Amino acid sequence: MAERREELLRAAIEQIEARGVAAVRIADVASALGVSNALVLYHFSTKEKLVAAAFTFAAEDDLAHLRKLLGRRTSALRRLRSAVRWYAPTGQAKGWRLWIEGWAVALREPALQEVTRDLDRRWKAALAEVIAEGVTAGEFHCPDPQATALRLTALLDGLAVQLTSYAGAVLRTRAQEWVDEALTRELGLDGAPLTP
Repeated sequence: MAERREELLRAAIEQIEARGVAAVRIADVASALGVSNALVLYHFSTKEKLVAAAFTFAAEDDLAHLRKLLGRRTSALRRLRSAVRWYAPTGQAKGWRLWIEGWAVALREPALQEVTRDLDRRWKAALAEVIAEGVTAGEFHCPDPQATALRLTALLDGLAVQLTSYAGAVLRTRAQEWVDEALTRELGLDGAPLTP
């Protein structure tokens, strides 16, 4: 039962990324798996519930990977850099189309707004925590880890929109330079090279 639900959620994520939230139908998800519409509706009852569950599933997957990166036994700077590099639109994180779709739909869909807001809050809290650890360890200087986490995620999210929605608007290498410059500035590293 749980395995079937996970299959449906993964299929829903793929369909949302391919078609967009507005265009995706229960039938698209069912067809992708070769199952009936009734089976999808048995598990989720409405398209809105399926979409919210799919975003929640994707968010939990992203957060699990973030926790793994931030839980490594290395310096706070290395962990932070690794997490930011993974999350940045120039990194290995997948699903920027999915999240851009989610942000747009969340403006009108309360259930999805709750999911995206929760992901955003938890992501910022995780970054702020590792930044605070780095300050405590004397690795860098940052008077307000929460504000720094907000500014970093705002930069990453904005670059994701530019790189995903407007092909060629920003070179990937330039975007990565901006991310590195922001980390250096925010952490008070005085232009010291960031350790990969």
